[in-house]
Formats: sequence, C-alpha cells, structure tokens
Amino acid sequence: MSRFQILKSLMLKHRGQLVFTYILFSLEMLGGLLRPFFLGMAINDLIKGRYEGLIILSAAHFLTLTVGTLRHMYDTRTYSAIYVSLVTKFLSRRIYQKDVSKLSAHSTLAREFVDFLEFDLVYVIEAVYNIFGSLILMFFYDAKVVLLCLAVLVPVVMVSKLYGKRMKQLNRSKNDELENQVDVIGGGNTRELKKHYNNLRFWQIKISDQEAFNYGFMELLVMIVLGASLLLTYKTSGTAILAGNVVGIFFYVTNFAKGLETIPYTVQRLTSLSDITRRIELQSDDMPEEPVTDLKPVHDGGIEELAA
Repeated sequence: MSRFQILKSLMLKHRGQLVFTYILFSLEMLGGLLRPFFLGMAINDLIKGRYEGLIILSAAHFLTLTVGTLRHMYDTRTYSAIYVSLVTKFLSRRIYQKDVSKLSAHSTLAREFVDFLEFDLVYVIEAVYNIFGSLILMFFYDAKVVLLCLAVLVPVVMVSKLYGKRMKQLNRSKNDELENQVDVIGGGNTRELKKHYNNLRFWQIKISDQEAFNYGFMELLVMIVLGASLLLTYKTSGTAILAGNVVGIFFYVTNFAKGLETIPYTVQRLTSLSDITRRIELQSDDMPEEPVTDLKPVHDGGIEELAA
C-alpha cells in the first residue's frame, strides 16, 4: 500500500472520531483567524471612544479558547486509540517473525502515520486557513497586498520541490541506521554502539541543517513581504490609514507567512512517510477492522486478544 492508501484507510476506519476532532479544530482556527480582524476593530473603536469592538473581541476569544480546550482533550483519546488498533493488528500478523530488531523498529515507525494525522495534517489544515483565510481578509484592507502575497508563492513552491528531494535521501539514510538499533544494543559492543549513535547523530545534523536553510529562506521572504506590504499600504492610504487596519494587515501577512512555512515541512513529512511505507510494508490486512474506543487498561490476554 502507498502512504496515501494507508492514510486513507486509517481515516475511513476512524472517520467518525476524526471528523469530529477536525470540526473542532476548524472552528478553533476560524476563531483564531478572525481575532486580528476583531482586534483591529477594537482598536479603531477605542480610538473613537467606543467599546463595541472590545466586547466582540473578548467574546470571540472566549469561544475560541473553549473550543480549543475541548479539542485538545478529545485529540489524545482519538489518536491513541488509532495507534493501539494499528500497531496491535500489525504486530499480531508478524509476531512469529525471527527478526525482532526490525519488527521493533517498524512498530515504532508505524507511529509516524498516526502522528501525521494528529499533528501534521492538523498543521496543514492550519496552513490552509492561514494562507487562504488571510488572503481573503487582507482583500478587505488592500487588494494590492494580496497580489504581492500571491507572487511570493512561486519561489516557495520551487524551493519546496528541491527541499523534498533532498529530505527524501536524508530520511532514507537515517531510517536505514535506525533499523539496526536493537541488534546493536543487543550485541553489547561499545565500539558498535558508539558508531551507531554517531551515525544517527550525523544524519540528524544533516536533516537539521536542511531544515535550518529552509527556515532562513522562508524568514527572509517573510521580512520582504511584511515590509513591502506595510509600505504599499502606507503609499496607498497615506496618513489617513487607521491604526487598527495597520494591526490587521500586520497580523494577516504574518499568518500568511506562517502558512508558507508549512509547505516545505509538509513535503518533508510526506517523503518520510514514503520511506517508512517501503520499509514496514503495511498491507490492507494490517488496518484495524473496528475503531478502538475502550479506554480500560488490558491486564491479560496478550497481543492476540488485543488484535482480535
């Protein structure tokens, strides 16, 4: 199965739980997206001696906080249940394999798919809100700023494509070394242990360097877009521009930039999942038949009972 087929299968098996948590997250993101708009409105109203904007801002913030709290509580229950159902079914079909080292490493790597649903996919949804939501709301302030932000997407996509190819090579090398970890530890050879962990350190540094380069490039674009947007707005509106509008533009350009930073990160995670899929060879039979909803601890029965 490809990484997309695995993710699709997991999402279909647990669609009820996932739909609910993603709805909560979307409401949380919508509240966060509108907050700068309400903040700008509150500033403009306070300058005029009115308090309506401040009341609206406070109410929106409270509702967003409530939804976010509920979402965080529900998330842990949902994704831990998905991981339990996936890894127990996966191990039950391979429990008699002799290569315990790879089996242990693969069960750990399988967690990456659940992490993608729990953290990375949520991160992508947040980026979609930040990019498109910010563009829509910036249109009400200054359409020229929107065109400037759209122009920045071209170099971001080009760099992300190169970044993805490089990260695919680095993740493959790191996972090659990780598969040997149990054997190396079991061997008890000090020299081999040092060599193994130095190799992991080497590949981790390479990955970190690549991430740092990407971070620097994205932050440079953020600086250019932010400065150009404020200058463009000032040239268009002059001294008549409202303070709340400046605050709104600043926040939405920043949110847009945060969304751009997600593009290379998403490419990196998908390339990592592609390598993991090749290694652990997840099949359709590894997918849990029913979602796990029982939160009681299992004391007896073993893995066969869990996977049943």
